[in-house]
Amino acid sequence: MKHYRLTPAFSMLELVFVIVILGIVASIGSEMIVKVYESYIVQRAEHRATLKTELAATQIANRLSSAIPGTVYRIKNDDSYEPIESALTGTGDDYIGLQWVGSDTDSFSAAATPGWSGFCDIDSNLTTKTSLSTPGSDLDLTNTIIGTLSNGKTIADAAIYFPGYNTVHHIATGTGQTITLDDNASKIVEHYKLAWSSYALVVENNDLYLYYNFIPTPAIAIPDTASRSLIMKDVSTFKFMGAGRTIRFKMCKQEPISEDVNITACKEKAVF
Repeated sequence: MKHYRLTPAFSMLELVFVIVILGIVASIGSEMIVKVYESYIVQRAEHRATLKTELAATQIANRLSSAIPGTVYRIKNDDSYEPIESALTGTGDDYIGLQWVGSDTDSFSAAATPGWSGFCDIDSNLTTKTSLSTPGSDLDLTNTIIGTLSNGKTIADAAIYFPGYNTVHHIATGTGQTITLDDNASKIVEHYKLAWSSYALVVENNDLYLYYNFIPTPAIAIPDTASRSLIMKDVSTFKFMGAGRTIRFKMCKQEPISEDVNITACKEKAVF
């Protein structure tokens, strides 16, 4: 006679319970994975938007820090200009950018002997209404740097400004330590700023561009020959205001996550 030993096994009911439990665990686990992934996508977009906004704001602040006082203007969407310190004549949406004349910080700090020292010897025989003696300068170096940065311009395309006087004085020649102007300066003081380019920040189709390499004259229309560089894409906000010699600006950038969802990061800075 044969004897059979019964081996324990799952009953059908137990198998059903196991399958149900595994299904519940699997559904909970998939939801957790989806939520973790969604959180990662959002945090990555926030980080990228914040980083890009910070870098752009820092670049703008560095440029604005060299703006010559009295040359900063707001640009309206009808291409008119208003001094940054004046009262607004429109709403915030009526303004599309900023424009200013920037001092030539590149040749000023390029060598131990600066390209232009920023000082005039008003007691020198060389200092008249059209000729300035600027001790401690190496204007030939300035000429070289301007030509390199502007792709061919010379110091004759530059201008000087005296503090407190917003009149632009265009340079005719500049060699050694002598600047010759192409007009009569009505007022000469010991300090001056040299500039070879105007700059403008303009929002176009939600992208922020920097224009440069054009005539260093305040509130001049941006020519088609000006150089242009993209600062940041998908700009949702670019606001600015001026008080005294302080310029405050705020910018916001959108970072798309999907076709319908965007992350927005904002940065505000003050430039003195």
